[in-house]
Formats: sequence, C-alpha cells, structure tokens
Amino acid sequence: MKVICLTGGLASGKSTAVKHLADKGAEIIDADILGHQAYNPGTAAFDDVISTFGEDVRGDDGQIDRKVLGGKVFGKPEELRKLTDIVWPEIRRLAELELAAIADRDPEAIVVLEAAVLFEAGWEDIGEEIWVLTVDRETAIARSMARDKAPRDAVERRLDSQLSNEVRTSRADVVVTNDSNVAAMLEQIDSAFAESIGPLGTG
Repeated sequence: MKVICLTGGLASGKSTAVKHLADKGAEIIDADILGHQAYNPGTAAFDDVISTFGEDVRGDDGQIDRKVLGGKVFGKPEELRKLTDIVWPEIRRLAELELAAIADRDPEAIVVLEAAVLFEAGWEDIGEEIWVLTVDRETAIARSMARDKAPRDAVERRLDSQLSNEVRTSRADVVVTNDSNVAAMLEQIDSAFAESIGPLGTG
C-alpha cells in the first residue's frame, strides 16, 4: 500500500484532483469528513470539547453546535489552538483506522489523504509522498469569490490565515500548479500519479 498526502490552499483544486484520483482507482480519505466525525457524541473529542468550551456548545439535538463553537474560537488564536489540540489528534486516529482497514482489504492500494491542514496538524508523516496544489493569489481570490459568493476582503482574510504556497511547496514531493484550467491541472495529476504508482500499477 502507498499513501499520498494531498494538500493545498483555498481554491487550489483539491476536490477536483481527489475526484480524478478516485476515478483512477485511488482510495480516498477526506480529513474534512473525518473532522465532522470527530465531533460525534460518544467520542473522547466530543467530551473534551464540551468540558473545554462549555455545555452551551451542545445543541438541542445532542450534537456539537458548530456555530456556537465557532463563535468561541473565531479570531481567538489561543481558543482555536485548544480546539485543534482536541480535534486534530482524533482526526488522525480516524484516518489511521481507515488506513488499517484499507490495508487489510487491499495491500496494494494507492491511498490519497486529502487534508487542507496537513502541515499545520503535523500529519505529513502519514504518507510516503506529499503532493501540494498551488494557485496564484489573484486566481484563488477570483475563484473563491465566484464559488462562495464571498466578498473580496473575506477571501483575502482566509488566504492570509493559511500557509503560503512557498511554505507548502518547500515541503512537497510533488507540486501541481492550478493557475490556468482544469485540464492542465489534471494532466499534471496524471503524470505524477503514473510516476508515483510505478511498479504498484503494473500488476
């Protein structure tokens, strides 16, 4: 089994790349999905979030009220760190459970872990390769404004809160640029994937 860690900033094309890799036969682990599971009642993370941030983050349905929780950490780096210190280890645990299940099912599998916060959370050691998708700032702003119907200043704040392309690419094994069109990006993905699977893809 081989694990590829894929990351990138806002509007870099991660979802498109991952869907394409799934179509090519890769198993996908989406850290965003695991992030939602990490808040499920009955988990250690759920209990820690309640004890750390208060009973009022528990909604009427018994689930974590993400809006209330967000209000407690937004713009408060120390509070946000408390939350990520709870949730990120749980996401990693869930990812490792999925990896173990895939390995049992298919020892020759190619797995792609998609994680926007791969470096921030320290998960890059999960995989054998790190793929970084990049997009230039103005293109990212335009795409995000169109996709999310968000004002420019809000998009710029999101970009400014993320790692830069330079920081990410300095830690990458494969860099995919997504400044022009989807076809050009997928061509790079195909080339990198073919090289990555190597002998694994021959039989």
